[in-house]
Amino acid sequence: MMKLVKPQRLTPGDKVATVSLSWGGAGDEDLLWRYNLGKKRLQEQFGLEVVEMANTLKGSDYLYHHPEKRAEDLMAAFSDPSIKAIFSCIGGDESIRMLPYIDINIIKNNPKIFIGYSDTTITHFMCLKANLSSFYGASVLAELAENIKVFDYTAEWLEKTLFDPSPIGLIPAAKEWTGERIEWSESNATVAKAMVKNQGYEFLQGKGVTQGHLIGGCIEVMEMIKGTSLWPSDDIFEDAILFFETSEEMPEPAYIKYWLRNYGSQGILQRVKAIIFGKPYQEKYYKEYKNSIMKIISELGLNDLPIVYNMSFGHNEPMTCLPYGAMAEIDCDKKTFTIIESGVI
Repeated sequence: MMKLVKPQRLTPGDKVATVSLSWGGAGDEDLLWRYNLGKKRLQEQFGLEVVEMANTLKGSDYLYHHPEKRAEDLMAAFSDPSIKAIFSCIGGDESIRMLPYIDINIIKNNPKIFIGYSDTTITHFMCLKANLSSFYGASVLAELAENIKVFDYTAEWLEKTLFDPSPIGLIPAAKEWTGERIEWSESNATVAKAMVKNQGYEFLQGKGVTQGHLIGGCIEVMEMIKGTSLWPSDDIFEDAILFFETSEEMPEPAYIKYWLRNYGSQGILQRVKAIIFGKPYQEKYYKEYKNSIMKIISELGLNDLPIVYNMSFGHNEPMTCLPYGAMAEIDCDKKTFTIIESGVI
């Protein structure tokens, strides 16, 4: 059974760092207000002291041309014992370019909370290689700086996962969701997103209760990891609950088939205990993705593998927080999803 090192829990007053590991928009002149809003909420709502690393706010042009500076920030944040957690500002599409400049041992020797989603999947797999449990969840710009406030569901699961050392427990689907994109401008800073009633988790197949450790990420970003030194050995996937979600790029349904067929060809889907999928962004291709998934599962003859769809993590809001390596339980009869251990110590 795979066991990752759990980081120390956060407590109010802790110092946390923000990092720009992919797109550097947090430091762009027209978006700095939004970064500051996310920072303010981390400070006021969660009681944290927020600091930037040397290059966090250098802007998108500079950081695009200097992936080594992004890597330096990540290494410095892990190395600094006064920093208790690291929050990704936002994703992007090329944080894999940091890879030549990363020292996995620095992460391994300085375990602490790291959180983000989307392209931040790259850094989660760096943590995985360092045997550290990290957290697939909110980023500063794209979730913590929502126009009116941090969504209650998002805030609840951040607090439960990052601040509380007791088992995380039953995670119901968000009752409402939104995929609405409101232009990031100060004039829109108080515009509320339109919320829609959520139909809840969709159990596509499987029966009974199954347990496994959580491994996964943004499915497009995981394609960038395949074949690199970050790609895990097969045993990491053994008895896992594999989680996937798609980005705001909304890839064509055919790609879901191609990618899952690759996981099947590697023997990965045959090793896992279950697969869970986040709600597609804006629910585009909702039925088509489902059809693509079930086509590949049928090809592989995995007719008893529990498959849960429309989960509340990833690129829509609100979102829960998934700790890598934590044991989770799927009950196909009761239609529930539970994380049965803590995310932190």
